[in-house]
Amino acid sequence: MVFLIQKGGIVMIVIILLSLIAAVIIIERLIFFRRIRVDEDQMISRLRATLEKGHFDEALSICESSPAPITNLMRVGIEHHEHSESAIKEAILAAANLEIPRLERFLPTLGTIANVATLLGLLGTVVGTIQAFGVLGSSGVVNDPSVLGRGIAVALLTTAAGIIVAIPSIAFYNHLVSKVNHIIIRLENRVGEMVLLLVKGR
Repeated sequence: MVFLIQKGGIVMIVIILLSLIAAVIIIERLIFFRRIRVDEDQMISRLRATLEKGHFDEALSICESSPAPITNLMRVGIEHHEHSESAIKEAILAAANLEIPRLERFLPTLGTIANVATLLGLLGTVVGTIQAFGVLGSSGVVNDPSVLGRGIAVALLTTAAGIIVAIPSIAFYNHLVSKVNHIIIRLENRVGEMVLLLVKGR
């Protein structure tokens, strides 16, 4: 690590910092999605059985004890169950719009890191190459070609580091974005079902 920082300079330090930020974001998002994962069909069936008995307080407790996008929407719907069908639907849709930022939290940052890490790697290589050839230009002749070769090799370290950071960042970014999109689609498809469930439960 110290060798990389010494040879890569400030660019390598920034790449390493970006890799740490990316790792924190990836771990946090994976834990988040694991925490909100519930069996939606089973949850809906459980809420349906409770609502059909008119036990709205119990249904509300079920939603609060299992925080997830689907239960958050149902909780809002239950809180508005005395309103009209259109009002319930609007309340659920508004709650769904609030869920999207929670699901997409930090993902733009992760996508930016994936792109910036690669560009920083190239920048480090360009700067290192300029410095390596600067030695050749200042002396006119390099008696030991290995000196120039080592300079270029060190310059390429930043490109390798940038790519190493970018590949997993892009992979996890695409995975997490796909997960968010699937959750949003499922929620959109269940809005009508949730409204009907609440209307019938009155």
